[in-house]
Amino acid sequence: MQEITLHKNGFDLSTDRSRIDLDAVHLFLSTKAYWSLHIPKETVAKAIEQSLCFGVYHEDRQVGFARVITDYATIAYLGDVYIEEECRGLGLSKWLVETIMNHPSLQGLRRWILLTGDAHGLYRQYGWKEIAQPEKWMECHNKEVYTKG
Repeated sequence: MQEITLHKNGFDLSTDRSRIDLDAVHLFLSTKAYWSLHIPKETVAKAIEQSLCFGVYHEDRQVGFARVITDYATIAYLGDVYIEEECRGLGLSKWLVETIMNHPSLQGLRRWILLTGDAHGLYRQYGWKEIAQPEKWMECHNKEVYTKG
């Protein structure tokens, strides 16, 4: 898998896993992300280990993140996409999604999937659409998994 690092307007975007600030990513996902509130740090660490990750950095401080779960041949799931609130409005989420969609190791996939509660407009800019045949999709979802003691 090809590692990338890009620079734009004082920010870096990188797939270099060694740059990921696990504490920062966990803090955001467990306290600010509606989809993963209370997620354990160990779960975030394991998810990062098993995914193609993209970090956004300003002066070596992690300000954004996304990860792709994929077989690199047919399908990819895009998840945990965020930009810290103080860095929003600078085009970083567009840069992040565009970089992910253009990553050389993610080309030629038959299907991309994601879940979003509030960023439909962002993803539509990159060809994403609502599921055409939702009656064919199924899920097994345990939304209480991170809150059970």
